[in-house]
Amino acid sequence: MEKPMSQQMTGARMVLQALRDQGVDTIFGYPGGAVLPIYDEIFQQNDIRHVLVRHEQAAVHMAEGYARSTGKPGVVLVTSGPGATNAVTGLTDALMDSIPLVVFSGQVPTFMIGTDAFQEADTVGITRPCTKHNWLVKEPDRLAETIHQAFHVATSGRPGPVLIDLPKDVQFATGTYHGPKTAKVSHYQPRVKGDIEAITKLVELIETAERPVFYTGGGVINSGPAAAQLLTELVDATGFPITSTLMGLGAYPASGKNWLGMLGMHGLYEANLAMHDCDLMINLGARFDDRITGRVSDFSPKSTKVHVDIDASSINKIIRVDMAVIGDVGHVLEDALKIWKSRGRKTNQAAVAKWWSRINGWKKVNCLAYSGSDKTIKPQYALERLEALTRGRDRYITTEVGQHQMWAAQYLHFDKPNRWMTSGGLGTMGYGFPASIGVQIAHPEALVINVAGEASWLMNMQEMGTATQFKAPVKQFILNNERLGMVRQWQQLLHGERYSQSWSQSLPDFVKLAEAFGWKGIICSDPKTLDDAIMEMIEHDGPVLFDCLVEKHENCFPMIPSGKPHNEMLLSADAEAFKSGAALV
Repeated sequence: MEKPMSQQMTGARMVLQALRDQGVDTIFGYPGGAVLPIYDEIFQQNDIRHVLVRHEQAAVHMAEGYARSTGKPGVVLVTSGPGATNAVTGLTDALMDSIPLVVFSGQVPTFMIGTDAFQEADTVGITRPCTKHNWLVKEPDRLAETIHQAFHVATSGRPGPVLIDLPKDVQFATGTYHGPKTAKVSHYQPRVKGDIEAITKLVELIETAERPVFYTGGGVINSGPAAAQLLTELVDATGFPITSTLMGLGAYPASGKNWLGMLGMHGLYEANLAMHDCDLMINLGARFDDRITGRVSDFSPKSTKVHVDIDASSINKIIRVDMAVIGDVGHVLEDALKIWKSRGRKTNQAAVAKWWSRINGWKKVNCLAYSGSDKTIKPQYALERLEALTRGRDRYITTEVGQHQMWAAQYLHFDKPNRWMTSGGLGTMGYGFPASIGVQIAHPEALVINVAGEASWLMNMQEMGTATQFKAPVKQFILNNERLGMVRQWQQLLHGERYSQSWSQSLPDFVKLAEAFGWKGIICSDPKTLDDAIMEMIEHDGPVLFDCLVEKHENCFPMIPSGKPHNEMLLSADAEAFKSGAALV
């Protein structure tokens, strides 16, 4: 029986009813005085599951993992004051990486706002720079429409986090609830269809390009599975090479014949040189961030640049482009394919074949090669073995931030979107562990692995309790080098080997720590037993903390030193020359 469109109910009950009507099945949160009316409503229903976290930052990261692996918005509930301020890092992370979230924060009663009441903070003011939009609701009759608008804003256009601040008296007060269909959302209707004339010009460029490259980002994944399918069809049909940002991995299959690997600061040699030397760059849903562009004045200097993005503010923000198509990547790809096919599926095949010949020459450099060891586990080897032993499984990967994150992007391969969750724009240490719990909650039968460094992992280690309580069998694969690896690498190469505060000291016994929370703990330091240890982790039916002791001073290459162009990459063989100040070849 359908519920009537409008009913009288308390503000707290409206929150739960609105979440049901928006199709929400999971909330990540932590209670406190200013949200107790909502928690009382949560207690009295069974439709929506609540995951009790141990820290509000982790709640937002869990919701990010849930959102990125499902394509649905993540939902968070925190209390006022420190509950909201603890969520700020996660909100900023989601804003930078375009992750749809709806965060509810409690607030002191309306008549106490501005009095420095207990656990009061100007949450709307604090979160204005780190949300797509936020609201302070002072009247119960406006609450339902605000929630429905919040879901619309979070998921439309370029996705992002939104926040609704709810005073406690509004939660207690009675008002009229209206369903989502009555909510006014016409004021925010981002353009999704691209201009056909501009798309036709893009097709003309595709037909004549001699050295083309597709440069793809998280916008392809945010557009949905259909966009990834259309991208794959266009890339395979044209035969053009394709590279991706960290956020776009999986949009085009890593097993695809045209895949160059990731580009950027720690991207592959062939991908970066292709970007530098191309004559047509087609940017699909990426934002030309500094990890990709290197020195802006020397970025892809001889190319015609096309930028397809749903966010008009991203156009010409960093790199001035020759042509822009504003619209949803999926819609633009659909139209581009139709037009390209109708015009005879033309490309400059001879020139593109010569271009591939150059690219294949760059591939022979084998930029991910590293010196092996039969005594210590090299981190690259650990990830190669993790890839080999988990390939073909229903696998999701999250990461923390640092060297291990870049190695994971280089050595793990993704053939589908929404299988790779990492903190790209903000680079948030502590992201990966809670994100892996959010992914596992959304996909209880899947194999969910968080690739971590020991320093980053310790930042939200308290969520071991959450995984135990909610029976989330997440696998934490820690590459333990007892160092802040990326900090140490920069200090070695750029700061005269002055290793200031980059040692991880007083580390716990990770096996004992695992056992204290009811987890399985595994430690491995021998390359010869690594495969067996990884299989033990995979096959255990509960959460696992894997302490993989790796080479302490391994560096992550290739590397574009800060401020250098793409054709001045540092490979492992160049490290000593670079430290001594010699020019790169």
